[in-house]
Amino acid sequence: MTPTPQELVERALATTTSDGCVVVLHHSTSANLRWANNTLTTNGVLDDSTVTVIATRGDATGTAAGVISRSASSTDQVTAIVEAADATAVAAAPAEDAAPLVDGDAAADWDEPAAQTSIDVFDRFAPALGEAFGRARDAREVLYGYVEHDVTTTYVGSSTGLRLRHVQPTGHVGITGKDADLARSAWVGQATRDFSDVDALALSAELSRRLGWAERKVDLPAGRYDTVLPPAAVADLLIYLYWTAGGRDAHEGQTVFSRAGGGTRVGERLAAKPVRLHSDPALPGLECAPFVMATASTSSSSVFDNGHPLAPTDWMRDGQLRSLLQSRHSAEMAGLPHTPAIDNLALTIDGAHGSLDDVVAGVENGLLLTCLWYIREVDPQTLLLTGLTRDGVYLVENGEVTGAVNNFRFNESPVDLLDRFSAASATTPAFSREWGDYFPRTAMPTLRVPDFNMSSVSQAS
Repeated sequence: MTPTPQELVERALATTTSDGCVVVLHHSTSANLRWANNTLTTNGVLDDSTVTVIATRGDATGTAAGVISRSASSTDQVTAIVEAADATAVAAAPAEDAAPLVDGDAAADWDEPAAQTSIDVFDRFAPALGEAFGRARDAREVLYGYVEHDVTTTYVGSSTGLRLRHVQPTGHVGITGKDADLARSAWVGQATRDFSDVDALALSAELSRRLGWAERKVDLPAGRYDTVLPPAAVADLLIYLYWTAGGRDAHEGQTVFSRAGGGTRVGERLAAKPVRLHSDPALPGLECAPFVMATASTSSSSVFDNGHPLAPTDWMRDGQLRSLLQSRHSAEMAGLPHTPAIDNLALTIDGAHGSLDDVVAGVENGLLLTCLWYIREVDPQTLLLTGLTRDGVYLVENGEVTGAVNNFRFNESPVDLLDRFSAASATTPAFSREWGDYFPRTAMPTLRVPDFNMSSVSQAS
């Protein structure tokens, strides 16, 4: 009989010979559909279980940690992971981020089984997708895309008595539309918890609208353009900002959040705009784990912090930098509160309202930039990023989209953009083209940037 996740966690805790132990078990099931040329091509369901054992051993010189992660579904496999973690802890030097393991009791839902997904999650989406295929054929358009739904149940157990469980449903859809000659291309995407809010017909209609915009093609040179960034493109940039907002890195002078002369810029005003960048485990529609789940120590997270509760956190408020990503160790180093990373992100602008189309309507001559890709960091001290446009850059004239333009390479800092934008819409759920597979839970406004830097023309299609 296959052991339950709880039995595997308890087996690990009972087997270890180390002074302390934390076990993080992720059990995932996922379902997916893929299609091309208006035809469903593949579907499947996957099941996986990964166990991370953090063994700690202390002596007069400090506390060392041995961390081992492997796929495991049997007690023998878990025992082997524990033995490897124990041995690693014996051989390891004291950990710089060592701290007392988090105390706790068993959560009320600890004994619940792991949640599951199945291909049935697409019961509403799949028939609508079939209808979208028919409409695309009638319009001489072709659709390509992929949807996935994953449900991961995480169990965290500790030798201190902590027993926590969290269920995370995660889904997303990405669709590329092309004309029959494959000369025009557009993309739309959406994140979801359960596909009940995904309208395949609405997504295909938006693709058709964008392909219609591209019937006229205009070549433009590199330069600075009055540019509208929809929520997906804003998410592309702000996720990167979030990932680089580590407290220790800033304290050590390595990032845009480092203060000249030492320390961090927490407390400084980075934007004159009423910008709020924040995370909250209970953010409606973007709910995520309410406690730390760390399978490795980094400059901004620590395996010793597993199980520590998460709270709503303002990273920026009224344009002022309020917090940085911190483990207990890095927070102590920087002299700042412990504000761990949270698995969602929202940008809101006080007083902003309306939609993407409303922002576009205010542009006399500029661009609508739908999504970005291949984003890389150029200068960490300013958070200057470079990347390419993809699947839809459109010309806006007198408040209306009048054609498609060539692709560009851009060079911009998201920190600067938060101070320079001239208009913003209401915040809506957003799915990043570049990072959505890794960080899907975001909500962003549309932003209009009057001098967005298209540094060179790109031949990418």
